[in-house]
Amino acid sequence: MALSRIATAAAGLLLSRGGRRFAGRHAGKLALATLAYEAWRTHQAKKTGGAYGQSAPKGGARPRWSGRRPL
Repeated sequence: MALSRIATAAAGLLLSRGGRRFAGRHAGKLALATLAYEAWRTHQAKKTGGAYGQSAPKGGARPRWSGRRPL
């Protein structure tokens, strides 16, 4: 499994003393940002039928109902 971009960036932060200090000070924000990014990426993959969207509904996607009655 490949590392995500955020995990790679976080590892890069931890290589320097200033990066370790920054990561320690903002650890909760970094964790929340990582979680939000992964949730967004999963949502996008489900919309486009990517790697995470393997449980697609059978029969294909239906168009959204606009709220108008058919003529």
